[in-house]
Amino acid sequence: MTPSDPVTDDAFDVVRHPRARRARLTFDPASGRARLVLPVRAALKPALAWARGRTDWIDEQRAALPPALPFAPGTIIEVADERLELCWRPGGRRTLVREDGRLVAEGPVETIPRRVDAWLKRASLDLLACETDEFAVKAGVTVTRVMVGDARGRWGSCSGSGAIRYSWRLLLAPGWVRRATVAHEVAHRVHMNHGPAFHALVRDLLGADPTPARAWLRTHGARLHWIGRSSPS
Repeated sequence: MTPSDPVTDDAFDVVRHPRARRARLTFDPASGRARLVLPVRAALKPALAWARGRTDWIDEQRAALPPALPFAPGTIIEVADERLELCWRPGGRRTLVREDGRLVAEGPVETIPRRVDAWLKRASLDLLACETDEFAVKAGVTVTRVMVGDARGRWGSCSGSGAIRYSWRLLLAPGWVRRATVAHEVAHRVHMNHGPAFHALVRDLLGADPTPARAWLRTHGARLHWIGRSSPS
C-alpha cells in the first residue's frame, strides 16, 4: 500500500496522514464511520489487527448515533424555525407545496425523499444568500457568490475570491445558530484568520456573542446530518 492508497474495511476507513505520529482510531458521528489514521510509513497489518480488536468501541459509538430521520410522509422537520410535517396526497403535481405547517407532496411516493432534499436545498440557498447580503452590507464587503453543499466537516467556508459556501443543513438549525454561522463567514471577507479582530467583528455583525451558536453545533450538529437519511453510509 502506498501512502496515498486509501483502504476501506467493513468496520472503518484507513487513511494515512503526513502529520500522524501513531495509529489512531476516531469516529465521525456525521457519517457513522470509524477511521483508522496512520503515519505515512507505518506497517498496515499490525495496525489493522489493533483496530479490529476495538470493534466493541466502534459498536458503542454507532449505538450512540443520533436517530436517522428519513424524508417520508409523517416525518416532522424544523425548517428555519418552523415545524413542517411531510405529507402526501393523491395528485399529479411534482412541485412540493408549503401550507399550514405542512410540506405537501403529490406524485410518486418513492420520489418524495429526492424532491424534499431538492426543495430544502433551494430554500436553504435562498435564505442563506439573503442573510449573507444583509451581513455583507453591514460589514461593508462584497460576496461574489453564495453556494450550498453537504460537507460533513464544516458548516461554512469563505474563499479568498469572495465566494462563501454553506452546509444547506443550516436551514434545519435554529435561526440564531444559522445567523451566527453567516456572520462568521462574512467576517472572513475582512479577516481571513481567527484572530481577536475577527472574533470582535463577528460579535459586532451578529449583535450578540456567537459562542453559544458554536457550542450548539458541536453538541447537536451531528443530528442535522441524519435528517433525510435512513442508515449509516
